[in-house]
Amino acid sequence: MLGRMLVAVSILVIASAATRAPLDALVGVYRHSFPDALVTGETYTGEDILEIVKISPNTAYVRAHLDFFNGHTCGLFGVADLEGDSLVYRDPTEPPAGHGRCVLTFSVTPDKLVFDDGEGTCQSYCGARGSFHGAAFSRASRRAIRYLPRLLNSNEYKAALKERADETAKAPAR
Repeated sequence: MLGRMLVAVSILVIASAATRAPLDALVGVYRHSFPDALVTGETYTGEDILEIVKISPNTAYVRAHLDFFNGHTCGLFGVADLEGDSLVYRDPTEPPAGHGRCVLTFSVTPDKLVFDDGEGTCQSYCGARGSFHGAAFSRASRRAIRYLPRLLNSNEYKAALKERADETAKAPAR
């Protein structure tokens, strides 16, 4: 009897995990530390960080910070939409004349979250030696965000939600 109950509970847990929204499996903080250096030869520890906070079943707040040689960085935050198995951030601000709007995709593979800035439209968020394109985080590095109350009260989070609300208010009615 106990064996059958354990099997039934196991089936329910597996079924629940299988029906969980793909976004739930991505929520958390990803970190990668590595040795880095300045052109002067001074060394330091660089750290790449990706935070994903679920806002709704199909949207998430994302903040990405990537470190590169000589102290150059890429940094971006905003609200991304779930499209298939990818999160896609579309910069709502008008780009400078002659430049495309920043579109950054976070593609999900079984092992990684891979950044795709295929058209280089998000380069303005990076220093001279940085690029989002091809950056990746191991999915195994995902951890719960222990500082979530502080993150939810941050200026970046508030600005991202306001930017999305403003964008939604401007959208034509369907």
